Amino acid sequence: MMQYMETELARAETEECIQNCEECHRVCTETLTYCLQMGGRHMETEHLRLLHDCIQICRTSADFMRRGSPFHGLTCGICAIVCENCMEDCLRVDEDDPQMRACAHVCRRCTDSCRQMASIVAG
Repeated sequence: MMQYMETELARAETEECIQNCEECHRVCTETLTYCLQMGGRHMETEHLRLLHDCIQICRTSADFMRRGSPFHGLTCGICAIVCENCMEDCLRVDEDDPQMRACAHVCRRCTDSCRQMASIVAG
């Protein structure tokens, strides 16, 4: 019974992490388009590169978790690092901009979720 409960908890946490990665992927994609339209600081090369990295690693992490890859803890660990950096950079570019704040918010949630997932798998 206890193992069943642990398995159900792990499934719920994995599903939540997948959803957070997918939302982060979506919002970062929207933010990338927004930044290309805004110009100025929003179009700094390193910022755009970081958004691309976040988009890609979020998709990869969600895919690895969805198919039960034994490496998903590693991809989640990297995803947490990239999302945290993306969050910080979005706020650096323009913390008063609602789109940049929204991106930072979902990146924070994905960071926390992926960090938790990586620690469970490593644990």
